[in-house]
Amino acid sequence: MKSVREIPILENVPVFVRASLNVPIENGKVANTYRLKHAVPTIEFLRQNHARVIIGSHIGEKGTETLEPVYQALKAMMPDISFCPVSTGKEAREAVRQLSPGGVLVLENLRRHRGEIMNDMGFAEELAELADVFVEDSFDTCHRMHASIVSLPTLLPSYAGLQLIEEVTQLSKALAPKSPSLAVIGGAKFGTKEPVIRKLLSLYTHVFVGGALANDFIQAAGHSVGKSLVSGTGADALKELLKDPRLVLPVDSLVCSCTGTKKPVDARVATLDEVKEDEVMLDHGPKTIEVLTKLAANAKTILWNGPLGEYELGFVQATDALAVAIANSGAQSYLGGGDTEASIESLGLNSRFSFVSTGGGAMLEFLAKGTLPGIAALG
Repeated sequence: MKSVREIPILENVPVFVRASLNVPIENGKVANTYRLKHAVPTIEFLRQNHARVIIGSHIGEKGTETLEPVYQALKAMMPDISFCPVSTGKEAREAVRQLSPGGVLVLENLRRHRGEIMNDMGFAEELAELADVFVEDSFDTCHRMHASIVSLPTLLPSYAGLQLIEEVTQLSKALAPKSPSLAVIGGAKFGTKEPVIRKLLSLYTHVFVGGALANDFIQAAGHSVGKSLVSGTGADALKELLKDPRLVLPVDSLVCSCTGTKKPVDARVATLDEVKEDEVMLDHGPKTIEVLTKLAANAKTILWNGPLGEYELGFVQATDALAVAIANSGAQSYLGGGDTEASIESLGLNSRFSFVSTGGGAMLEFLAKGTLPGIAALG
């Protein structure tokens, strides 16, 4: 990848930056500025070199959300920044022309156009009309085959932003762990996690599978998971992976006979043989936390992606315990995933991790494949 620092001429040049601005919004305001802070260095580099900076990004999943609250948050971080209520067409082109050297323009949510997620070349060409140079700095979306990620860079001279370079550099280190090492993969959806689990089993001393993802393995091992969430796919692959001595699974769970729609008051700890048919596994139990804490204490490299319990419902004990264990381990630590980041931030532990990725799914796919479509598109 060619770095943004290698762009030969920046003075008064319009540069389109695909940035990572998909942040949580609460009551019309940005609730977490972590990604924004990591987007700023590339923007500041271009701004200080008197480029005209055009920022394109998305927010939310519906395609109707607006980036205006994000613009307001960025406005508090840097001077000379404006907002355009559209992302293409005459109004957008005029807004770019009005930019002074060092000025920054935030375009409206790219996913308001179907052409973005459909990877429509016509939409990419409309975006390309706005700039002379493209900079990819949105690692968290580089696994998406979207117009601004894989088509736009084929239409303009293209470079990697500072955050993207940092992501690739650090996560490449995670693919060469020092032994003994520990990888922890949580969340759900075995089908999407199988490739990275296989890759990590070939690299790491221990690979702990947790969260709802563990339910698939526990069921495949012949234990009851009650009414807990399972993928219901990949039975043969699961049984094959269970034979790997490096695979580590939970040994106990916090369970309750409830629907999981609200935090129960009658939760109990159960071993894998004690889960009843009408119960749901909500978090890992104390013995599992003890196992993880010991593995973390002995590891020299730790990789972690995904929560270990029903984090959004308030079942955070195992996730938070693992965060503390890793922070205290002294190991080289690499972390990613929204709920995982939320845990360390709530505990004030961010600075005690070696690297915190801005990507969740993108991080897993990069670890599995060593590249991403958005990275490959840079040439």
